[in-house]
Amino acid sequence: MTASKHHRDEPTGTAHLDSTAQLMTRITSQLGTQLSHVRLDGSRRTPPQAPPAPPALVVVAHGSRDPRALATVHALLDKVREERPGLPVHLGHIELNEPLLTDTLAGLAPGRAVLAPLLLSRGYHVKQDIPAALAMAPHLTARVAPPLGPHPLLVETLFARLVEAGWDPRPDARTRRTSGVVLAAAGSRDPDSAADTARTAALLAERLGVPVVPAYASAAAPTVPAALRALAVRGRHRAAVAAYFTAPGRFATQCARAAPWIAAAPLGAHTAMARLLLHRYDGTLASLAAAPVQRQLTSA
Repeated sequence: MTASKHHRDEPTGTAHLDSTAQLMTRITSQLGTQLSHVRLDGSRRTPPQAPPAPPALVVVAHGSRDPRALATVHALLDKVREERPGLPVHLGHIELNEPLLTDTLAGLAPGRAVLAPLLLSRGYHVKQDIPAALAMAPHLTARVAPPLGPHPLLVETLFARLVEAGWDPRPDARTRRTSGVVLAAAGSRDPDSAADTARTAALLAERLGVPVVPAYASAAAPTVPAALRALAVRGRHRAAVAAYFTAPGRFATQCARAAPWIAAAPLGAHTAMARLLLHRYDGTLASLAAAPVQRQLTSA
């Protein structure tokens, strides 16, 4: 009878011990949590705070009536976000598409920002339009980055697009002697723009090992057909057109139609383009941090 009673009472005693152990574990855990907030000298530790968000990157696109252009820009910004998680990335257009740059800047909270033009050379938009839009946002301490070109990452993107279109990445000597490339750009009346495009053409020529002639869709000479004729006179009948445009549009389509052989796609949402935007952001942010504050943030 005693053995039977002892057997019946055992679960109750075990449950009591388990309950006591759980209570002690809970107390120990709570005590450890409390002690983690106290230094050895008895003062209270300050809880760690999340690091502040980095200054915003505002990518400034030109804008286009071609819907493919806007889709391409959004795809490129997605790649930028993939390359730099946590970076606030915004888009503003100079014209033709929303959001306009002035609206994007007006919607940013007071703080620092870098405006990175999605433009390939110096010209009126970089020198006048973008700074004018920034001047209308006195709540920002910001700086405009240089345009994307010239830069080796652009050359790598141009090379990749040519190979996609059918360019032989390892041509033989005979092919090199008969080949050439026209670097088709939008064009500008600003001589700095032409100088930047000519520099990119020279870098691409070094990369390909064949002559590269800059040409323009408007506002400057030579035109793409004229540049192709100039190559043919030199015996370069196997000529390709490299699209020096950030996205599809009227000018890119117009230049591609003139190609006697292959026409490469615009630069688009290539990974090298995303890295180039971040390179411009990082360099400009460093100069912004090093420079004396020239614009005070407005008070709330």
